[in-house]
Amino acid sequence: MADWIPDVLGDEFEQLTLDLGEDDEGPVVATLVRALPRRTTWWEKTTRSFRGASGPERMLDGVDVLYVHGWSDYFFQKRLARFWTSRGARFFALDLRKYGRSLRPQQTPGYVTDLATYDEDIAAALAEMGHAEGEESTDRRLVLFGHSTGGLSLSLWASRHPDAADALVLNSPWLEFQVASARPLLTPMAELQARWAPRDVAPQVDLGFYTRAQQEVADPDDPVEVNLEWRPVQTMAVHAGWFHAILRGHATVAAGLAIPAPVCVLLSARSATPARWSEDLTRADSVLAVDAVARAALKLGPSVTVERIDGALHDVFLSRHDAREEAYRRLERWVTGWAAGSQT
Repeated sequence: MADWIPDVLGDEFEQLTLDLGEDDEGPVVATLVRALPRRTTWWEKTTRSFRGASGPERMLDGVDVLYVHGWSDYFFQKRLARFWTSRGARFFALDLRKYGRSLRPQQTPGYVTDLATYDEDIAAALAEMGHAEGEESTDRRLVLFGHSTGGLSLSLWASRHPDAADALVLNSPWLEFQVASARPLLTPMAELQARWAPRDVAPQVDLGFYTRAQQEVADPDDPVEVNLEWRPVQTMAVHAGWFHAILRGHATVAAGLAIPAPVCVLLSARSATPARWSEDLTRADSVLAVDAVARAALKLGPSVTVERIDGALHDVFLSRHDAREEAYRRLERWVTGWAAGSQT
């Protein structure tokens, strides 16, 4: 069995390489990163026992979180992990195959032709976390946490595995194409191209403004370090096979998923078109059409909360100070209610 080793994030973070066999580009791996809650001392346990409650700081005892990043991305958000571990949860983040820590020199970054391929990555991660499918069930609750394309992939996975997760938290999930009305028209052409030339590359339309917006609103009191080789200024190349997989995922969401677990969706209050640079891009989602995503979110299941955050970027937890703190307050409020309700 492989050993956990110190992660590139340092501090309390460790990583584990997950062997996923081979594909047409050679050996494939995913990488699981973890941060564990601080051990509770005997005095703290005794004090809480006298109070007759576990206290809000440990309200997530017995909870495991699995985070999955978005397109052209990887896991690097220390504060987000500590939000969960400071409340008693075990936090895990998965760098999917051909992303971030898992990208190998001979591989096409981010390339898959079916989002269900990630079932293998997720299954390997859950097995290491003690949530392996088909084995004796654990009494630990599982929260899936996905950003952007990771939110789409986890939503589809949760629909295919309806009894696996106890909650789903989505940070600006890419649930619908930016021009929803164009998706049915694009899909047949995308399918044909994916069939005959799956590795054809679309023209680069990202001008780097989303990355610039994050840099413009960076907070020295809440620093974030990003590896630009793993999260480039402009997005990774978009291949025909991958794009078709995304459109198929959007169509599946549009048809309805019926995820039984409660879902929290965090979104910016508005979108902005990144045709040229402006300060407006530092206060809006310049990647997704958030109104379309909000409507699509209601098709995920019977219990969906949509939180719209004024001034937030695409990754709401990388927004300017006020919007970022509001995102954490909204997450705190939802998680507190979920934790209380799931214990009754």
